[in-house]
Amino acid sequence: MKLQRQKLPFAALVLASTMAFGLAGHFAAEAVIHQQQAHQLDELTEVVLRRSEFAVDFAAASLDDLAGRNLASCEPGALQAIRLHVYQRPAIKDIRLVKPNGSVICSAYSETLEFDKGWADRRDMLPSHDRTLSLFRVEQFGGDALGVLRDINGSSALVAIVGINASLFDIMPAELRAHSEVILALSSGEKLGKFQIDADKALPAPISFDRNSTRFPLDAKIRLDHAVLSSWNNEAYWPVLAVALGLGAIFGILLARSRRTEGPVADLDRALAAGEFKPYYQPIFDLRTGQIRGCEILARWLRRDGSVVSPMNFIPLAESSGRIQAMTWQILGSALAELRPLLRANKAFKMSLNVVPRHLLSAGFVETLRRTVLTARVSARQIVVEITERDELDDLARAAAVVAELRDHGFRVAIDDVGVGHSGLSRLKGVGADMIKIDKFFVDTITVDASTTTIVEMLVALARDLQMTVVAEGIETEEQLRALIACGVEEGQGYLVAPPLPLAGFNELVESRRAVQPGATVSGETALVA
Repeated sequence: MKLQRQKLPFAALVLASTMAFGLAGHFAAEAVIHQQQAHQLDELTEVVLRRSEFAVDFAAASLDDLAGRNLASCEPGALQAIRLHVYQRPAIKDIRLVKPNGSVICSAYSETLEFDKGWADRRDMLPSHDRTLSLFRVEQFGGDALGVLRDINGSSALVAIVGINASLFDIMPAELRAHSEVILALSSGEKLGKFQIDADKALPAPISFDRNSTRFPLDAKIRLDHAVLSSWNNEAYWPVLAVALGLGAIFGILLARSRRTEGPVADLDRALAAGEFKPYYQPIFDLRTGQIRGCEILARWLRRDGSVVSPMNFIPLAESSGRIQAMTWQILGSALAELRPLLRANKAFKMSLNVVPRHLLSAGFVETLRRTVLTARVSARQIVVEITERDELDDLARAAAVVAELRDHGFRVAIDDVGVGHSGLSRLKGVGADMIKIDKFFVDTITVDASTTTIVEMLVALARDLQMTVVAEGIETEEQLRALIACGVEEGQGYLVAPPLPLAGFNELVESRRAVQPGATVSGETALVA
């Protein structure tokens, strides 16, 4: 009996502790799910806004190109050149020359004027943040369009009529499509486009997610039935609850060891000191021939026990703790030493290095890069500095100055993660880079989403206007390869050819591809279409 009385409090304590952690796990799971849902819907709203900003940037670049070629005229030859320009850009329906008050002087395709239900006065056009562009709604039979106006001189301006395709906004997950609507509007409240499966169906108790452009008078909104969220993406509930219960069991152990644990940052420092971060190489290849034109250096953590740590498990910590700079220099030094024979033998071969904005703008970055490359006896023309857009370039003027200095020394500069990062396309021109890299997000959807094809074509056309090279990331299938070629993309990287490889595997791949000729295959299965 005495033994039982001693066990009872222990059992009761365990039960109470389990119930407490279980209850906490329940609330934590609910919070995690709600936070995850809100985050995903915020990201989807951001995608709508970003696609809309792409369309405006694309139209603005087209107008700048025409103005730079002195084609802002109603002369027959100028109109013929403008018609060809519009024909090559399906996203643009028409280009018109207007007076300072906004009234139309002439149009590339005058028949499109017949579809206008109304035309905005200059006073009703909304200026963009930098005052160089104005946006307005063009009311047309069969759907509204977006007018993008660029002043040319004191007597005229050019306007691009951009079609607002509802399919661009068909981005909602399958579970939510029938219970939601996606809306693009001007900041004045005028709607430009809307996607809703059943336009006549009212949403009961809707909740809204809004995003306002910081550069253009554009607003994006997603509205959906609140009730549908209860069954969407709730897979995290049981794992979080299990984690909470597990934490209750190991809490004491963690507490006892907490004084002796140095933490993951200390592990990074030890790995840096031991030189455990190694370069892996992912080939960048010609989409048509499969020839290897270069590579991107990617960091891998090779522990002393032979295990390999995924970059997802240490790159974010390295960035937040400030270790990413030391890691970058360590990886670059190793890569230059390993690839020196290939770089010196093939002067056209390019090696790309990822650099976060904070590192790019740090004191001495350019000089340290020059010294490192010179010491390795490698040409600066073969090194591409990839600026990732995961962090925003807060000081665009400083970034442009650093990029100009890099280019003066022979380095090439690429903007990574284009389309999902922070910089708009007009900012890419301001930075002055040589190359853009289309994010894997667009490659993944290019064969199943017509709007993605439109966006990639816009990126390629704009890159050509800005004399920039385009590289597509994350190519995994031949269908994606063919779709990218059709959009005009010439180079890419991805698992279709190879994952990131250690030096031996990469050298073997380069050697096997050295004799590949145009018309050969990339994957070894299907011949490419020239």
